[in-house]
Amino acid sequence: MRKINKVLIANRGEIALRVIQSCKEKNIATVAVYSRPDAASPHVLAADESVFIGEAASSDSYLVGEKIIDAAKKTGADAIHPGYGFLSENSSFAKLCLENEINFIGPDPHAIELMGDKTRARELMAKAGVPYPPGTQSAMQDVERAKSIAEEIGYPVLIKAAAGGGGKGMRIVYKKEEFEKSVKAAKSEAKNAFGDDRVYIEKYLEEPRHIEFQILADTHGNVVHLFERECSIQRRHQKVIEEAPSSVLTPELREKMGQAAVEAARACSYIGAGTVEFLIDKYLNYYFLEMNTRLQVEHPVTELITGLDLVSLQLEIAEGKVLPFTQEDLEMNGHAIECRIYAEDPANNFLPSTGLLTRHRIPAGNGIRVDAGVEEGQEVTINYDPMISKLCAHAENREQAINRMLRALSEYQISGVRTTIPFCEFTLKHPAFSSGKFDTHFVQDHFTISEDLGKEELELFSVVSSLLKNSAQTPTNSSDSEQVSKTRETLWWANRR
Repeated sequence: MRKINKVLIANRGEIALRVIQSCKEKNIATVAVYSRPDAASPHVLAADESVFIGEAASSDSYLVGEKIIDAAKKTGADAIHPGYGFLSENSSFAKLCLENEINFIGPDPHAIELMGDKTRARELMAKAGVPYPPGTQSAMQDVERAKSIAEEIGYPVLIKAAAGGGGKGMRIVYKKEEFEKSVKAAKSEAKNAFGDDRVYIEKYLEEPRHIEFQILADTHGNVVHLFERECSIQRRHQKVIEEAPSSVLTPELREKMGQAAVEAARACSYIGAGTVEFLIDKYLNYYFLEMNTRLQVEHPVTELITGLDLVSLQLEIAEGKVLPFTQEDLEMNGHAIECRIYAEDPANNFLPSTGLLTRHRIPAGNGIRVDAGVEEGQEVTINYDPMISKLCAHAENREQAINRMLRALSEYQISGVRTTIPFCEFTLKHPAFSSGKFDTHFVQDHFTISEDLGKEELELFSVVSSLLKNSAQTPTNSSDSEQVSKTRETLWWANRR
């Protein structure tokens, strides 16, 4: 056991603030690192110390392991928390920490390597008896052989990068005539994104749901799961809304999948907090997707239904302490939903929206949690992930959680950039979501607002202005009433953009 006295957070934004909060509650000193645009960011001001590590580009700052290690040595930090993204799943960085006798708050480098390679992970899951989608265990070596496998398992199939995620190096192939062209495109994208062009094939599941299980493992051989999170509401294969528990899992299925997640963690001798991700088909068959060897963006919903502090537990595991509970001790309390508030334009294919946050007023009240990494007056740039905050709602049941979240979304005030708030409101009000009958194709199946309202907004602002000249004036005919109604509807979108 080795007590942690000072933690350097090798990250930025809301996750850096989140780690700082738990460290302060445990009387652990904190060090922030920052690039030039982040010099006055909230995480820098919240930490006990801060170190400048480079220019705006991540490749010159947050992704340079040597600079992070140097900052830790200069400040006397005896541990590094990588957050998520950046260096969190970089086995070389984890090794670098060990070589410099700095406690890496995360899994062993070998586990990161095993689970970071999707084909090796599939081979490991096969040995552990954890089901995975039909397809190839290893990266394809011969296109003709791969084509015959695709025909065996049946189209459509997925071609996926062995070394990456986030939808990069991924292609859906619906017929054999498209196979070779799709393989070339996937390999090229994988090479550019990950420096590794290996790809593999798996059966494309129609109407899939994305379910992940949070796991914790200590250095004494204890592994538990903290139940599931539903992550099926996505755009570009990336999550936007998550909830816990899932509306589709039965207690029996939850137990089976939870045990499979524990076995997956044991198979790679995992230590720390991690997430085992599954896909579920429309018949409720479940398949291993991947394991994320780090804390997840959506960890707050698990904290809300379990009452646990996952970052605090990460710190205790890194100190060599035994998990303070067993699987039998854990239970779910209520329902939680997280909406990721991104600076993106839902009406324009979720493209990033940059600019000055001229207004940022967060909602509050019973059952509401906001993890924000920015403040009013701060610039949202193209340099980093466009997340503004994570808005969470917790209530006694799913219906109440949805209503509470809608209330919070309506109270959230953001100006200067367009955000995903309208999309989140649209989703939570949609019958497919409220009924629990949705899958990862929700956006393409249901979200239809894509037109550019710029010109119309200007026209309607003019109408509003003229109507408000005389505050006592009310619509005198049906045409005026229809115009006011249309104005209100469009301004609702305009205010969220």
